Formats: sequence, C-alpha cells, structure tokens
Amino acid sequence: MAPRRQSPLLPQKKKPRPPPGEKEQQEAIEHIDEEILKVEQKYDKLRQPFFQKRSELIVKIPNFWVTTFVNQPQLSALLGEEDEETLHYLTRVEVTEFEDIKSGYRIDFYSDENPYFENKFLSKAFHLNESGDPSSKSTEIKWKSGKDLTKRSSQTQNKASRERHFTWFTDHSDAGGEADDDDEEEEGLEDIDEEGDEDEGEEDEDDDEGEEGEEDDREDD
Repeated sequence: MAPRRQSPLLPQKKKPRPPPGEKEQQEAIEHIDEEILKVEQKYDKLRQPFFQKRSELIVKIPNFWVTTFVNQPQLSALLGEEDEETLHYLTRVEVTEFEDIKSGYRIDFYSDENPYFENKFLSKAFHLNESGDPSSKSTEIKWKSGKDLTKRSSQTQNKASRERHFTWFTDHSDAGGEADDDDEEEEGLEDIDEEGDEDEGEEDEDDDEGEEGEEDDREDD
C-alpha cells in the first residue's frame, strides 16, 4: 500500500519565530563590530612608525631573536637544535594584519646570509575568505645543498613529534588549525609582537618620567 500523502489542507508545522527584537539586536551587534574594525584599522596605521622604530633598535641587539624564540614556551617547543641555529641569522620578524583587519595576517622573517638557505626574506600569510574558510601560503625556501631541515626532521623523528619550525612554515594542510603546532607557532609569534608593544609603552613611560624629573630639578634650582 502506498503511503498516504499529507493533505495540503491539513495544518502545516510553522517555523518558530525568532524572539522579539532578536533581528534588531543582531543588526546592532554587527554595527558595533564594523565600528570596532574601523578603530582597529585607524590605530594599526598609527602604530606603524613605532613598529619601525622598534625594529631599528632590535637590529642593534646581538642574538635578540634567537633569545626571544628560545624563551617563548610555545615557540621553543617547536625548535630543534638546527632550527635554533638558523635563528642566529634572523634579524627581523614582523606580524602584519591585512588592511581590512578581519581577512587575515602575514608573518615576515628577515635573515642575514646563512649556511642553511638562500632566502633573505621568508613570509607566511593566513587568509580567511568571505565564507570563513581558512587558507595559507608561504615563500618557497631555497635550501642549500644537504641543509633541508624539513627532510631531516621527517627522517629523524616519528610522525607524532615531527612538527618543527620549518615544517610549520611549509605546511598548508590545516590552515585553520585546531589546537595543534600551527596554532602554537602563530600564537607564540603574536605574543612576541604584543610583548614588543608593551616594551614600547614602557619606554615611553620612562621617557615621560625622565622629562618630569628634569623639570622638577630645574624648578628646584
């Protein structure tokens, strides 16, 4: 026996209506988010001269970046002995958000001449498209003969512990990254960038205090 077809005259199940005011509330939240983005875009541009000043100061500090990476727990966990050795040649690291802030960011690495790879500039970018799907791309590393640390890493370590700094750099299989090594590297670099902002602020405070002290001395005289 064929199944009965539901009569169109029978009452149909109605879709639940959204609670009163929910649409207006969602629109208000979206408007607030847009305004926050505008403020972030504005101040991201204003901060750039301070980042440039910071980079110029860091270059003068011997072994700054290798010391920073080794002392950052999330990053040091991904450093093999030779990974750490390459960091002695690292001169600058920059984390730059894309202009619209929300679609992603780029991490740039600048290095001096070194025995491992030809590149003096390496970059990895993380993108989020309109549908929310993540992707990443990076500069191809031009390894010198016998110095490819990604191959050496895979040959000497089991799969569970294979992730290292340079395998993270070249891996694009999980750009969204749940709680994995990719996240640790990215979060660690963002932490370093934020710590630099705090240091910059402390320097400004010290300068202000010094100027105030000089003014007090002049008044006493």
